[in-house]
Amino acid sequence: MIRLDKMSRTLLIISFFAATLCLPAQSQVVVSSASQQGLSGDETYKKIKTLVDVLHYIREDYVDPVSTKQLMDGALSGMVDTLDPFSQYLGVEAAGEMDTETKGNFDGVGLQLNVDGDWLTVITPIPGTPAYSAGILPGDRLSAVNGQSTKDETLNQIQKDLRGKPGSQVALTVLRKVPEGNSEIWKPLNFTVERKKIKIESVHSQMLPNQIGYIRIVEFNANTARDTLTALNSLKKQGMTSLILDLRNNPGGLLSSAVQIASYFLAGKKLIVYTQGRKPDDREEFRSFETAPFPDLPMIVLVNGGSASAAEIVSGALQDNHRALLVGMRTYGKASVQSIIPLDDGSSLRLTIARYYTPSGRSIQRNETNHTGGILPDIIVKVPPDIEAKLYDQWDMIYAKNQKPHSLVKKKYRVPDKILDRAEEILKARSILGTQGNAAP
Repeated sequence: MIRLDKMSRTLLIISFFAATLCLPAQSQVVVSSASQQGLSGDETYKKIKTLVDVLHYIREDYVDPVSTKQLMDGALSGMVDTLDPFSQYLGVEAAGEMDTETKGNFDGVGLQLNVDGDWLTVITPIPGTPAYSAGILPGDRLSAVNGQSTKDETLNQIQKDLRGKPGSQVALTVLRKVPEGNSEIWKPLNFTVERKKIKIESVHSQMLPNQIGYIRIVEFNANTARDTLTALNSLKKQGMTSLILDLRNNPGGLLSSAVQIASYFLAGKKLIVYTQGRKPDDREEFRSFETAPFPDLPMIVLVNGGSASAAEIVSGALQDNHRALLVGMRTYGKASVQSIIPLDDGSSLRLTIARYYTPSGRSIQRNETNHTGGILPDIIVKVPPDIEAKLYDQWDMIYAKNQKPHSLVKKKYRVPDKILDRAEEILKARSILGTQGNAAP
């Protein structure tokens, strides 16, 4: 191994520092902002020198050989990890995986995770996936993968560990809050889940009694808006006079897909969502089109604690524009805007650049200190965790196996879905009373 003398390291530092001055215009803004954050040019140079010194000593004296690429990837990941749970440095392989997932296809178990405080928390398992069928629930804390603790592991690393060759197995340990006496405890549960090739069918639809159309959106990927419009047109041909849009346990996805779906129900260039970045003029608005295919269809949106991100954008837009009634439980509260910035070596930087706000100016992002954020439904219907677990088994039958709720002939074997039942009651009452002039019930 070649050792760098002090002069060589100094030249390397100078080269590294000079390289930052040759970054693209977008990156220069970040570099130039160092002084605004309390670092002078000299202090920035000293920190870069320290970084190169540490790199040198590890390469030269660490007990095992380590490649420069591994060290630099680790340094970049660590730098970004200090920002927030959603910003990530994505190596070449991880960047490719993210592009694949947004298209609705990937290999793994189907868990959508988020860093919540000190824990990796399940936002939701995607319906029809191995994690969903195994019985993992929203709110579970992922504490170990293959016997290895997830503590101090990055979200990116855990997601990589969960992926693998279809047919291979992964052992998962989760902590679940369960009642014990007059309090609650976190109980460890073990699952062995078989990975498989996951193709997400993000839209499921059917007709319910009383000419009520039902559409469940599992997540917002590249095909969701198109498939939702197809489902709406099909239900219309079947005689749909009102709609239930089910966004429960939908972890989000593509902003463009969410905006397009909200636009199906909002005419007149209504504000759907806006983002606000660091600077006052870093505001970007997203509006509906002048016309919409279903501007007057009476509708109810179902949400719960597993509804996040793009699902919150759609529900918040329809609620603030008095276009739909929201029924269920408070949503998750994940509303930061990440920009995927491609880097020269094929890796990417996923960087939080703004936050989402509903048309009325509500911040969707959850605040752990005062427990605000998320979208609060107009009608709150609480469902205990044990009932939600049973509903998951039922939903797996309905959606993954393509059965319908009302085809389960023996009613006593059907777990009552209180949120869905309440929505059906409201729409049925509206049709009986013949409410006119307002599309929202």
